[in-house]
Amino acid sequence: MKKHLIIVAGPTAVGKTALAVELAKHFACPVISADSRQFFREMSIGTAKPTPQEMQGVPHEFVDHISIHESYNAGQYERDAIARIETLFRSHNQLILVGGSGLYINAILHGVDEFEEIPAAIREQLQAGYSEQGIGYLQNLLKTHDPAYYTQVDLNNPQRLMRALEVCLHNGRPYSSFRTKEKKERPFQAIPLLINTEREVLYDRINRRVDAMMAHGLLDEVKALYPYRQLNSLNTVGYKELFDFLDGKLPLEEAVAMIKQNTRRYAKRQLTWFNNQGDFESFGPDDLEKIKAYLDIVILHS
Repeated sequence: MKKHLIIVAGPTAVGKTALAVELAKHFACPVISADSRQFFREMSIGTAKPTPQEMQGVPHEFVDHISIHESYNAGQYERDAIARIETLFRSHNQLILVGGSGLYINAILHGVDEFEEIPAAIREQLQAGYSEQGIGYLQNLLKTHDPAYYTQVDLNNPQRLMRALEVCLHNGRPYSSFRTKEKKERPFQAIPLLINTEREVLYDRINRRVDAMMAHGLLDEVKALYPYRQLNSLNTVGYKELFDFLDGKLPLEEAVAMIKQNTRRYAKRQLTWFNNQGDFESFGPDDLEKIKAYLDIVILHS
């Protein structure tokens, strides 16, 4: 039988995890995470990592996959995940890929361009500049070295900016000149689903989830990670705002409000990316039966 990879994508807090678990139970298959923050073992509350209760006994691949002290990018994820997917397809005809990280979903669907290893000194130079001067340092540097990519990249994503700058500085050529945009052939058919809801509903879900995270100990989790705050993996929403609180830069109430605001902005960027792909079938988070019927028809006729 043909193999199908069902993509459950969408903005943060929309309800992808619960939906993916129900679909995995329907098809009796595991879930593969494409959430670049849930890869890290030490980050749980602030990444909304699914609990054992939420997983309902469904195996989840690439959750707690690596440590915050390890370097990991979309290229490594592509190699690891494709290898694991090929193994899992030996015993399953369907698999569920779930997440909101467009770059990592795209890596599975189409592949990413390969780059040689970047010397640590370049990465450290960029991280030091970012720590001292902020994201404007990275933006201005990229505008100088690769004005073409500057107009395409998410300028509020320091990881993406630093990755492009690493390639520019190491090779003396624009990052955009290395991007082939050649899509790789995959031994499966992807069925991409975009899970979304009304903006007011999504924003309310985000706000309530942040409150729940704080109630479940997010501040204690961040305090435990404070000695490692310079790590790239911790430069993310939910952690950096509370680091600022611990540094005395923000009162706690304002830091929590900033987490909500930055999460809403992140959700908006996620939706922009997925909507620009053009090949995702849209559903609401409560459309489980509709989604199952749609998938059954697609699988039957493919």
